[in-house]
Amino acid sequence: MSDVDIRMKQFRSLMEPALHIFPPYLIRDLEANGFFTAPASTKYHGAFEGGLFEHSRNVTQVLITLTHDNGLAWQRPESPYIIGMFHDLCKMDLYRHPMSDAVLHAWDANGQKDIREVDTTKWEHNPDTLLKGHGDKSVMLLSQYLPLTMEEILCIRYHMGAFVDQRESGMTIQELSISMIPSFGRTMQT
Repeated sequence: MSDVDIRMKQFRSLMEPALHIFPPYLIRDLEANGFFTAPASTKYHGAFEGGLFEHSRNVTQVLITLTHDNGLAWQRPESPYIIGMFHDLCKMDLYRHPMSDAVLHAWDANGQKDIREVDTTKWEHNPDTLLKGHGDKSVMLLSQYLPLTMEEILCIRYHMGAFVDQRESGMTIQELSISMIPSFGRTMQT
């Protein structure tokens, strides 16, 4: 069984309580778009092949535990699975392997041609992505598979917390979560 097959099996197992709300082609699309092979970053958490899935799996498990332990009431019971697993969906195409510094010399009918190989030990940002952004890109990509609740949209959109530019909302993330996410705000205040 390949690493990707193992990750897809883990995905199915963890997401089983929420898979019924997604279209049947979700896992195929995730695989085709790199969800199970992409890194979560270039040099921080999950900076390795499969890091995006591992990070997303860990966040999902923590959010499920926090929901249970704190009695959080979501608009949709599947929300911790949706938010945790797909908060970084934007990273499926965000990184790529850079070209190696090593140059190979090859000759063809037209003469010498220099060839650079891909360095599969490193990651860099991919400048050729169609959609830019982080939380908002993840919301846009996920919205292709199911309508999201306002809680899910806001949690994914603003999951970077202190790293989200406050000028975007005019509020701190704490003010935003309490005022715009009613059930989460009520639970947090009790």
